[in-house]
This record gives sequence, structure tokens and C-alpha cells, in this order.
Amino acid sequence: MDKTAMVKLGAAACTGVSALLGGVVLAQYVVAKKKRAGKKTRIIEMMPQFEKSTVHMKDPERVEQIICDLIKGGASKLQIITDFDMTLSKFSINGKRCPTCHNIVDDCKLVTDEGRQKLLQLRHKYYPIEIDPHLTMEEKYPFMVEWYFKAHSLLVEQRLERDKLAEVVRESDVALRDGFEQFFDRLHQHNVPVFIFSAGLGDVLEEIINQAGVYHANVKVVSNFMDFDDNGVLKGFKGELIHVYNKHDGALKNTEYFKQLKEYSNIILLGDSMGDLSMADGVSNVETILKIGFLNDKVEERLDAYLDSYDIVLVRDETLEVPNAILQKVL
Repeated sequence: MDKTAMVKLGAAACTGVSALLGGVVLAQYVVAKKKRAGKKTRIIEMMPQFEKSTVHMKDPERVEQIICDLIKGGASKLQIITDFDMTLSKFSINGKRCPTCHNIVDDCKLVTDEGRQKLLQLRHKYYPIEIDPHLTMEEKYPFMVEWYFKAHSLLVEQRLERDKLAEVVRESDVALRDGFEQFFDRLHQHNVPVFIFSAGLGDVLEEIINQAGVYHANVKVVSNFMDFDDNGVLKGFKGELIHVYNKHDGALKNTEYFKQLKEYSNIILLGDSMGDLSMADGVSNVETILKIGFLNDKVEERLDAYLDSYDIVLVRDETLEVPNAILQKVL
């Protein structure tokens, strides 16, 4: 074989080896990339609660970073801003719907049969609008105002008595999410402020958490509070109406509260609607915020929108296991 042929043969061999090595390296890179993509992030991996099928995240790495920042800040920088109905309270038990604060009163024995029927008709008309994934919040806004105004007017007509609210709550099927004691007690133990921002009935809400033994000194409730006359009979409602889709306005009205908590620049926000995402708008110095959304109804139609808006979405999850697991790391 002449020298030229040997050189060509050697070059071809080198090319083949290079191609082989290149292919191996590329394969290793692809495998490593796939492993990295499928690998759970370290903090989340330490929390088995995140392995539940109810837990959904669009960007686990972002959630990892947020939780790490919350851990660095600790109790001294943390505050909780949360909705109540269907967020701290359960949506259903064994397939049966649980009542909201409004439902508790609507369905109680203090309301006449006629009044109950009218309130139920309002619920059937407006609730589908509230959760309709094809309508914007702006489009839903006037319907929510209309619903609340009509419902509250009907309740005033019933001349409800303040002294009977405790009994009404005791006799209802309301239930707080599993793990609520641990949630409230741990936050109280570490002096973490809890701001409950509800479009429900404040008097009923306070009675629920009071009867549950978790209305601690670190909890502040902003909601629709009833106004009673000198005889303890309902005559109207105090302040401006709070409904599902005007919490931005309510948050800005509570800026004085948030100013008093200016050192608490890390937030865990819990909600169950797109309207709840604006509950922290009154906080001017946010450093870190983790948004946890409970998706209870119309899951298939709304999951993508929730994943785009909330960092963690809990689908048909009637517990506080994930928030509690995070708090256990932070506090």
C-alpha cells in the first residue's frame, strides 16, 4: 500500500473515531439533560407532600428558588395573605359540597323557605358566571356586584339576629381543610401575621375560626361585616362591598395595615380564584411571594390559567399539607 493510501486510510479511521466519540458525547449530553429535566429540585424533593397527584407546578425550579428565599428570610420576614371560602375551608367532603360563609346563612333555619329559595336561585344564576373560564374578570365584575347586592338585601329582609349566628355555624356542614390546626398554631407560635381577606360574611367567618379554636391574636380578618341595630337585628352591612373580583381595591384600602408590617416583605398567598391573586397589592415592599392556588371546580377548563398565575396549584386537594410542609421548612 503506498503512502497516499495509508494517509487516506488513517484519516478515514480518525474521522470514524471522532464521529463515534462525538456521538457518544452527544448521547451523554442528551441523557444528562433529560435527567436534569426530570430531576426533582432539592428542597421540594425533601417534602413528600409535593409527590401527591394533586400538586401541579408549571415551573418547579422557580418554586424551588422562591421557597429557598422564604427559608432565608425565616419567620421575621414572613406574612400570610389568604382567602377563606374554599381556600382555608373545604370545597367538598366525599363529593358533597361544603358551604361558604354565605351558604351557611342562606341555608339556615333563620331564613324563611321563600327567602332560601330566592337565595338559591341567585346562587344558581351567578356562580356559573363566577367560575366561567371564558369570561374575563372585568366582564364578571358587574355580575358579582349584582349578586352580592341582591343576596345581602334578601338577608336584611330576614331580620337575622346576631346572637343566633354561633348556633347557625355549629349546626352547619362547614369544615376547615385538614391540617388547619397545625397551620394556624404554627403561624401563631412564630408570630407570623395572618391576613384573611374574604368576600364572605365576616361575622360568620370569625365564628367559624373561633369555634375551631384558631382565632389567634396574629389573625386579622377583612370581610363583609354585618351591621346590627340596638336590638341585635341585621339592618345592613358595614363599609364597602368586597366580592371575588374587587380584592385589588380592598387590598389598597388596607395599606395602613401592611405599612405596619413593612419588615414582613416575604408573602405566602393562598387563594382559590383569579381574583385572589391581587390580595397582596397593598404590600409595597414585596421581596418574595409564593402564590398557592386551590383549584376546586371546572378543573380541566381552568388548570392552564391557574398554572400561568399561581406558582403551585392544588387540584381537588382538601388539605393544607403542602402549605404546612413549606411552613415547616421556613419557620
